[in-house]
Amino acid sequence: MTSEWVSLFSGGKDSSWALYRALEAGLNVTRLLTVHPSDDSYMYHVPATDLAALAAESTGIELVEVHPGDLEATAAADSGAQGDAELEPLEAALSDLQAEMDLAGVTAGAIESEFQTDRIQAMCDRLDIDLFAPLWQENPRELGNAMLAAGFEITIIQVAAHGLDESWLGRTLDADALDELEALNDQYGVHILGEGGEFETLVTDGPHMDRPIELEYETEWEGTHGRLRITDAFLGEESG
Repeated sequence: MTSEWVSLFSGGKDSSWALYRALEAGLNVTRLLTVHPSDDSYMYHVPATDLAALAAESTGIELVEVHPGDLEATAAADSGAQGDAELEPLEAALSDLQAEMDLAGVTAGAIESEFQTDRIQAMCDRLDIDLFAPLWQENPRELGNAMLAAGFEITIIQVAAHGLDESWLGRTLDADALDELEALNDQYGVHILGEGGEFETLVTDGPHMDRPIELEYETEWEGTHGRLRITDAFLGEESG
């Protein structure tokens, strides 16, 4: 039986890049696994995870979905204990998959967050599987450049940071945007790739996808933060 990999996947740029790099490295990724928190989360990407199903269809890889409900992150008194608790439904889902496949490991898209990576690594140790984290400790600007060079099309779907106004909602993360984010990093400490929650993204096309995701949306802005309210999403024509 050939060893199989599971890609922890939200549809955002970081998990998508981890998936792409895993496929490029020849790893046999046979499942995408998306956790859908119903509210805030310390461990998981929250916005637009329902679109992971479209991304999975475009990549041709089976999607496993986990619905843990409200993780009660807003009421958490201890972030460490909260992170550990949030990992439990993911670990249970991977344990179930391990019972039906020869699970070699998981891919993850963390860049600098020890909070997330340490917990995912500990989970992998408990399950006796490997962790493939190709973004870990990489230079954020170089990572962004690499994503664009590979042909990733990335849409900003949520912002919550000094210097990011409503004009960023729906904007394509391109070289000009990375230049501006680099300046905002110098001025306000905004993470160039938004890893601290400054902004969230959706990959609408890339070399690992057969068809692009097309979006229709409205913007919702609340003074200092906002998001896209996606009214329709569908797969477009096959890439030429």
